[in-house]
Amino acid sequence: MKIQVKKLTLALILLTSLSIPFSELNAQHTIRGQVTDQDNQPLAGTNIFISELNKGTVSDINGNYSISNLPGSKIKIQFTFLGYSHEIRTIDPDSSITLLDVTLVETPIETEEIVVTGGYNSTQHEHAVKIDALKLKTIQVLPSSSLTEMVSALPGVGMISKGNGVSKPVIRGLSMDNVLVLNNGVRNENYQYSDHHPLGVTEFGIDDVEVIKGPASLLYGSDAIGGVINFLREKPAPVGEITGDYHLKFFTNTMGISNNIGINGSSKSFFGGVRAGNNSHADFLQGGGSFAPNTRFNETSVKAYTGFTSERGIFRLNYDYMLQNLGLAEEHAAENIDTRGRKNEIWYQQFNNHLIASQNKIFLNRYKIELNASYQSVQLIHYAEVNETEVAMRLQTLTGETKLYLPSGKNSDYIIGLQGLYQENLNVLNAEEIVLPDATTGNIGFFGLFQQLFFNRLRLQAGMRYDLKNIKSQAVGEPATDTFRDAVNKNYKNLSGSAGLVFNFTGQLLVRGNFALAYRTPNLAELTSGGVHELRFEAGDDALVPQLAREADLSLHYHINNFTFDIAGFYNRINHYIYIAPTGDTIESGYPVYQYRQAGASLFGGEAGIHFHPQNCRWLHFESTYSQVTGKQENGQYLPFIPSGWLSFGIQLQKEKIAFLKKTYIGIKTVTTGAQNNPAPEEEKTSGYTLVNLTTGGEFDAGSSKVYWQISVSNLFDTKYISHLSTLKETGFLNAGRDIIFSIRLPFHIKK
Repeated sequence: MKIQVKKLTLALILLTSLSIPFSELNAQHTIRGQVTDQDNQPLAGTNIFISELNKGTVSDINGNYSISNLPGSKIKIQFTFLGYSHEIRTIDPDSSITLLDVTLVETPIETEEIVVTGGYNSTQHEHAVKIDALKLKTIQVLPSSSLTEMVSALPGVGMISKGNGVSKPVIRGLSMDNVLVLNNGVRNENYQYSDHHPLGVTEFGIDDVEVIKGPASLLYGSDAIGGVINFLREKPAPVGEITGDYHLKFFTNTMGISNNIGINGSSKSFFGGVRAGNNSHADFLQGGGSFAPNTRFNETSVKAYTGFTSERGIFRLNYDYMLQNLGLAEEHAAENIDTRGRKNEIWYQQFNNHLIASQNKIFLNRYKIELNASYQSVQLIHYAEVNETEVAMRLQTLTGETKLYLPSGKNSDYIIGLQGLYQENLNVLNAEEIVLPDATTGNIGFFGLFQQLFFNRLRLQAGMRYDLKNIKSQAVGEPATDTFRDAVNKNYKNLSGSAGLVFNFTGQLLVRGNFALAYRTPNLAELTSGGVHELRFEAGDDALVPQLAREADLSLHYHINNFTFDIAGFYNRINHYIYIAPTGDTIESGYPVYQYRQAGASLFGGEAGIHFHPQNCRWLHFESTYSQVTGKQENGQYLPFIPSGWLSFGIQLQKEKIAFLKKTYIGIKTVTTGAQNNPAPEEEKTSGYTLVNLTTGGEFDAGSSKVYWQISVSNLFDTKYISHLSTLKETGFLNAGRDIIFSIRLPFHIKK
């Protein structure tokens, strides 16, 4: 398998070098035109962006725009202006200059976006699987010291947490290795099998988040059985500009400070940027005021990118670095920490993460080739006492991907592709414990997918995928001893696929349905664990077999100028569902034994959402969402880490101008979480609770620049509560109490 992946990587490099000369067959194209409103008045400052080329511009004072150096193949272009409907057009140039005038209609509700996570460069309404898009810089997102918590505001998304610094996303009841996290389209590999490990992505330099709810093995292979969360980088500066911003936040609950600064620039052909930031938080205060020992965390990150774009294609290189020191709120830590602080000294984990990714698209007349490769290195160290290394591992991951987009019309797409992964886990620094053995993992997947629009109303999407995977580990310990773990050498092969349709009744009402067959192979921890990890002895089972899921989804979307409504339901049947549970035994040192097991399981539920602006009170916004999921084993017992049903309701008032303040808003939001009366056998029931959050903000002019400000209060009444998905309840700690967050963002132009 190792040789095969090396051959795949060499083939990708060779294909790139051979493709560049042929790409000169493309002629240069330009799109130009004017953007106006419904009264035929020019809209200066409209953002025009082509996502698959990572290229955009802004309309001038007369509403005119021009984007050149474009390929002569099908592309989607999006026009956005705050307070107006988004306009998305598909362009297939047949001459060197394409004229495209666009009219945007004033509306209080943002319309659909172009999304990239679903395989096709399509809009949200064109996908058979519902893809939610969240813009992190919008006023609808309540600031938090946890990126996962911000994303969990989406219906159907939850959060397993061990304090603000350690959190994992949950999609429709599935989490950890059942949910794939992407960092700008690249698999994020950071020992995600454990609820004690962090998300591994920082909010700095992230503009949008896209979430696929449901199996996505067709596109991403194993680990996407429950869904995908894709954190997308900030867009480059408009062509001809150099822009930047500084963002500062204060958190009263954790005495926290978060700040980052970034700069981006673009010319006609080149673009690039860099961003650096830091997070520092003390132990958080629980509801009622007492602090939770060792929930402190500190993070430093740097992100940089550069690239080149032309009519031949786009070539981009990204680099991410993040160093995290995260306190572990365990019994041992609570017994030894009696003073609140922010410095990590004992019982903490450190993640040292480097990621470099090359993402490229080459246009060959009617063909398009996508070539991506990445390398990620993550070093994980668990510290017990001062300078005492308990666990130390390094995970190195190499991925490669190539997609060939076949010639198609405006209403069709045909894609075939190949993905490869090679991964190596090593124990380093002579650590005391070997939680996971030295091991390698290799995977190769082949897939094909297509979509076709019929009668301008019915869109069909379908695809198939075949994967080969090998996991090979070394033996641990001496034979004939209690600590011995034999080597494993496992080979898996799996078929996955999906088929779905979208029927657009009126342009305002659409129904989508999808059926997916997905899988997840056992991971290294589930196969080989055999040591103490976070105050329990975890035992793997090398006889585990892949999980196999069959999920059916049905959803409805309706929108008019001032009202949107969404409702979705799903049923997910999983054969050989893998989970960890206590056995009731203990080892000699007294730690309880937890064993990985398998059972048939079913998860079912749904989400609904309403967004309403009264026609005669456009300054007033109402928004409400609801989520519910149930997870059960075949024997009737309930699955672990299943979130309670929750209902949110928000009201927001907006005023265009108050004295020197502009676009001022104030909002109140309540989130009511029901009691979880159906816990897994090893869990306890959890009571329901209601949280109230407030936020206000806006902008004002500072010379030729704008200043964006926001003040938010989460858990306004300092409610004492504990989430069913909080692992802190094992130590008796409550969730965080009241937190007042002050935020200010200062954008600037160096060249315009």
